[in-house]
Amino acid sequence: MNDVRIGLIGLGNIGMYHAEQLAKGNIDGAVLAAVADTRDDHLNQWLGEHAPDAGAFSDAEAMLGAGCCDAVIIATPPALHAPLAIAAFAQGLHVQIEKPAGVCAHDVHPMNRAATESGRVFGIQFFHRFYPVYQRAKRLIEAGDLGELQRSQWTSTKWYRTQDYYDSGGWRGTWKGEGGGVLVNQCPHDLDIWTWLCGQPTSVRANCRFGQWHNLEVEDDVTAFAEFANGASGVFICSTGEFPGTNRLEIVGDRGTLVIEDDQRLTFTRVTESVREHCRHAQGFGNPASEQPTVETFDQLASNMDCTRNFVDAIRYGTPLVAPGVEGLNSLELANAMQLSTWLDKTIALPTNAEQYRAILDEKIRTSTVKKPNVVRNLDINASWKK
Repeated sequence: MNDVRIGLIGLGNIGMYHAEQLAKGNIDGAVLAAVADTRDDHLNQWLGEHAPDAGAFSDAEAMLGAGCCDAVIIATPPALHAPLAIAAFAQGLHVQIEKPAGVCAHDVHPMNRAATESGRVFGIQFFHRFYPVYQRAKRLIEAGDLGELQRSQWTSTKWYRTQDYYDSGGWRGTWKGEGGGVLVNQCPHDLDIWTWLCGQPTSVRANCRFGQWHNLEVEDDVTAFAEFANGASGVFICSTGEFPGTNRLEIVGDRGTLVIEDDQRLTFTRVTESVREHCRHAQGFGNPASEQPTVETFDQLASNMDCTRNFVDAIRYGTPLVAPGVEGLNSLELANAMQLSTWLDKTIALPTNAEQYRAILDEKIRTSTVKKPNVVRNLDINASWKK
């Protein structure tokens, strides 16, 4: 079977990572066929040194219509994900987008419809789903080992970022360029894993603090309370202003408790009878019987390459996607709901009112007083994974 010819849109921090892996041949069954980036000098220099046979385009849509690609990876600021993906589907191309799916659900719904109607493979770079610890947790939950879920709590504050990081791109940390802060840049992975394991909340009440730790107009510190359809509750805490920070997910069910720390260590305590049944019938201070905690440590993590390999295998062999693109809507809607809850100072039901969110976001963009130079300075993306 022929290699999948991949066109890359965007040669910024994460785009450079994708380009390097493809150019080095690290993605079996795929080749870097073309790259589109508006910075001609940067693009031509990189291609000349690393991928001289790949096509160079200063206009993404020109690349999409050139017939040189079978699939595209979109690694642009999130506001461009939906329009570029829709244009790619119209050309019959397979698409993988970076996270998040977009800026708001209002823009993502048309992209998901276009993907479904095209019949093409549509993936999103939620590579944390490939972490062995989360796959193990997924199996435990789906097998019913935790029973009905009652509560979950995720503290995700190992996303420390400097002011220089935000200053490295004219779009970073702005309503216009990014549509948000920690919720739409760093924590889509966490929100995705939360909803992947526990399901989508039915409502959320959040306290987003905007520019709490940095010179920003967007959120860099969030605490949110969520409710789920079965009555379970959840708490989500994230920040880019804490160090060393905490990465801890706790999921409590009627038959057991699961704790994941630092993406690698899983502790599972099994309760040998239903806690609810025991509560109704037990006497005095008696506790349900439980088994000793099982602790598993997974040294191996995962990377964007695992997600891209799965995307390529889905195109070539029909392998099921671990991270389907349409599921990017879940974490984005949750992020939008947290922002909207803070703006309106009330609990927000999910799915969010996408038109209301879009209208408020547009007003924030219109009235923004932030002035940033239109620069893109590439940083060492590998440093972002050393949490």
